[in-house]
Amino acid sequence: MIFETFMVGMLQTNCYLVGDEHSRKAVVIDPGGDSQRIARRLREEGLELSAILNTHAHFDHVMECWMLKSLTGGEIIMHPGDEGLLSDRMVGMGAVMKSAVDLAACSIDRQVRGGDQIEIGSLIFHVIETPGHTPGHVSFHLPREKMIFVGDTLFAGSIGRTDFPGGSYDQLIRSVREKIFTLPGETLVYPGHGPETTVDRERTTNPFF
Repeated sequence: MIFETFMVGMLQTNCYLVGDEHSRKAVVIDPGGDSQRIARRLREEGLELSAILNTHAHFDHVMECWMLKSLTGGEIIMHPGDEGLLSDRMVGMGAVMKSAVDLAACSIDRQVRGGDQIEIGSLIFHVIETPGHTPGHVSFHLPREKMIFVGDTLFAGSIGRTDFPGGSYDQLIRSVREKIFTLPGETLVYPGHGPETTVDRERTTNPFF
């Protein structure tokens, strides 16, 4: 597997490139900035971008989805519960887009829901619904590789904010307890901001639990 992390955008969002070394197909998760740099790395590695996966619709995670797609191709994927947030003027693309025409172009290509699978060569991403930070927040789990990309649901030693539009503290706590903490303890957790961690470390030391 090919795996790289980029810290992108004004809020230092973690963006992840995950590729299958045999088929040379790849996904990019949460491209909130630096699409030119990401596209260059794809070219350098000889990778074809099959999909752009979005954990949620906040602008710091999706801001350069459409630029990256124009450079590399690949369908933009999101849970339908967050589509409405794309135009939100506080946390979505409405906060950074000046033109209604540009904002209207911020659409997705494919909806996914919990239980769906996204196959990229030999890599199989399992979609897990983890609402709370946003209504349609999802995590992308690679069971065989023991990795999960959790967006802003869980951080090393902390959790995501729930005071934004559509947020729910109770829902987020349930998502972590029921959907993430039930995974094997050695599962590597890749959050939307900050360092990676593990399920076991957060289950035993995270002060919110």
